[in-house]
Amino acid sequence: MNPNEPNNESVSKSGRPEIPSDDTPFYNLVKLMEILRGSDGCVWDKEQDIQSLKKYFLEEAKEVYDAVEHEDWDGMMEEAGDVIFGMIFLAQIGKEKGKFTIDDSLKCCIEKMVRRHPHVFGDVEADTPEKVTENWHKIKALEKKNNK
Repeated sequence: MNPNEPNNESVSKSGRPEIPSDDTPFYNLVKLMEILRGSDGCVWDKEQDIQSLKKYFLEEAKEVYDAVEHEDWDGMMEEAGDVIFGMIFLAQIGKEKGKFTIDDSLKCCIEKMVRRHPHVFGDVEADTPEKVTENWHKIKALEKKNNK
């Protein structure tokens, strides 16, 4: 089995893949993206690459911003889903290229958040939001310096 093809264990009577529903909503969305990019998927989705997706990242970020600006909770809920879908789309392309998976991204994010919250997960004192922000910027600068 090709690791870039969806695992279509659940197929409808028409022979088409069924919408995944046996996992968490997040991983059902990951499976949905695999189907959309798979051999029997959507021609538009299969045609996309990281360059063609760039404009959608900005568009979705603006829509989230607007929903927050107007305290539109329904809009925020919808747009947050669209942003997550965009990131899953990007990660699916990364997986197909052998670069990274959505799980790699999530693990990276978890490690970063733990590292940048030493006042929660370590022994650093930060009892004000300003101190947390100050520590965050110091840690981020150190990370950039170490990655050069």
